[in-house]
Amino acid sequence: MASSDPSNRVREVRCPACGGTAVYAPSNPARPFCSDRCKRADLGAWANEEYRVAGAPSDELPKDPDD
Repeated sequence: MASSDPSNRVREVRCPACGGTAVYAPSNPARPFCSDRCKRADLGAWANEEYRVAGAPSDELPKDPDD
């Protein structure tokens, strides 16, 4: 009789960086990325402000909580 335990199944997802297949399990420390390289590339893109949220630019500077 085959086991129907879902914890034994390997879940594969699409890597958000390269579009390749990534194993989504504790055995992949870079999840949801396929590799540490893709994980670091995504972090670098955030650090370089390559990702933007759509919206109108604001002329107002954020308030300083110390003022």
